[in-house]
Amino acid sequence: MPIEMPKGLPFSVDTWSQCSQRKRHHFLTHAHKDHSSGISTHFSFPIYSTLITKILVLQHYPQLDDSLFVRIEVGQSVVVYDPDGAFTVTAFDANHCPGAVMFLFEGNFGNILHTGDCRLTPECVRSLPEKYVGKKGKDPKCRLDFVFLDCTFGRCHQKFPSKHSAIRQVINCIWRHPDAPEVYLACDLLGQEEILADVSQTFGSKIYLDKANNPECFQTLTLTHPGIISEDPSSRFQVFDGFPKLHERAKAKLLEARANFQPEPLIIRPSTQWYACEDEYSEKENQRKLRLNGAVRDQVGVWHVCYSIHSSKEELEWALQLLAPKWVVSTTPSCRAMELEYVTKHCFATQLASKDPLWKLLDIAMEDSLDVDVSIKAVTGSPVVEGSTQNYVEPQFEPVKVSTSLKGLIKLSPQSINVTLFGKARLGLQDFSFSHEKPKVVTIDNGTPQIAANKLDEFSFKEDAEVKSRKSENKTGINGTEAQRQGSVDKETEDCKSVPCSTIGSSKSFDERFRKLYRSMNVPVPQPLPSLVELMKANKRAKRKFD
Repeated sequence: MPIEMPKGLPFSVDTWSQCSQRKRHHFLTHAHKDHSSGISTHFSFPIYSTLITKILVLQHYPQLDDSLFVRIEVGQSVVVYDPDGAFTVTAFDANHCPGAVMFLFEGNFGNILHTGDCRLTPECVRSLPEKYVGKKGKDPKCRLDFVFLDCTFGRCHQKFPSKHSAIRQVINCIWRHPDAPEVYLACDLLGQEEILADVSQTFGSKIYLDKANNPECFQTLTLTHPGIISEDPSSRFQVFDGFPKLHERAKAKLLEARANFQPEPLIIRPSTQWYACEDEYSEKENQRKLRLNGAVRDQVGVWHVCYSIHSSKEELEWALQLLAPKWVVSTTPSCRAMELEYVTKHCFATQLASKDPLWKLLDIAMEDSLDVDVSIKAVTGSPVVEGSTQNYVEPQFEPVKVSTSLKGLIKLSPQSINVTLFGKARLGLQDFSFSHEKPKVVTIDNGTPQIAANKLDEFSFKEDAEVKSRKSENKTGINGTEAQRQGSVDKETEDCKSVPCSTIGSSKSFDERFRKLYRSMNVPVPQPLPSLVELMKANKRAKRKFD
């Protein structure tokens, strides 16, 4: 399922909704329906895609016009002119299905790689510009700012065989069943044409495909491998419909052969879904390896081969280590980028300079404001945009207001302090801060307000008498008594600086900023929890009374 691109970008990728229709440029990575759903309703010129993708999409959606599409092929770069500045787009092979590409965007917004759906192999990664690909133990010369990554199997810990190896498993399974009168191949999905082509070439036989029941697969094979199609229903090799109800149809075929005392047909399903589901129920690691090294027969009688057109978790981690991007966004909500080891280790300590293009990409309000909120959360996906035919997902880029004088100091990271009942909040340690606490200002000689802070996460302010009086004069709804009480509170707060932290359980264990925050909101300071030692002593005293 594709996700909406951030608001700071002038283009959309694989999304067709009211939100994406407002973008000025549109890109389609491949022709799978989950990436083109809604295009007939929310299309807009121009749509960049490969020729094969365009032909397949026009077959699915004949109401679209050919003039909507702009052709871009693998290895080709196109300069796109935009009011916010021209940018370059380059297409790279995604190793997914016929016509599938990855898009590399380079412009004022930074360098962004959108993989669409992909199977990242060494060949795919090496086809990218050399400056973006690092070597083992060395970062690339130029780091990608963002990678929008296909994480379909990001939770699957199994090591997938290569496409070539999986095809050899299919062929070996056929060789081991020479008595099977029919061989049914459940390869009716876009991206499995290589299996049919290799089987046809190996055994020197064409493959029957029912055009009436499976017109889309017939059109795809006619476009990609027209020489392997047979119109003879008595052919030994036949394309078998996959989902839905694969096992019901397979069971019916097997029961029919047994009832007629005929040899059972061979039914092979090359897919990864069965292995991904079985991964959670496998008892031993060696059993998993056996499943991946050859075809496996299930309880119904269907033979499964692990053929994947998506990257495994291991392949994703390997590719990210070479690319070393600053940020990674998963395009598949079923697996978030946070679940990848590279993301948790490297994507939350990224230092952004004041001129970094990521500020524009994150759609941050560049205002001369003193309201600072630097609690930028992890970039994940959540369902927020609903199209007429498909639910899209938009990455959560939290809006942030940042003072231009502090922009170069901000370090994007998750909340590094895990606050618990027995953690830093209770102990009142000095390095505990609140993301919603607003900094105060001081006035220097030229009258320019500036933030008085040595560190971004540590605000310790002092106001002079002139600023205090000005604030009290402008404040409405407070009488003289209330103002006097507020002054005494401020004085008490200043006096608290000299009070050292005492033992756990004491009201003085809260630091100055903690008490000052609550008093500024006119709410009482909460009492800290008693220490564990005191609770244990109270429990002992209660037991003695009952004894």
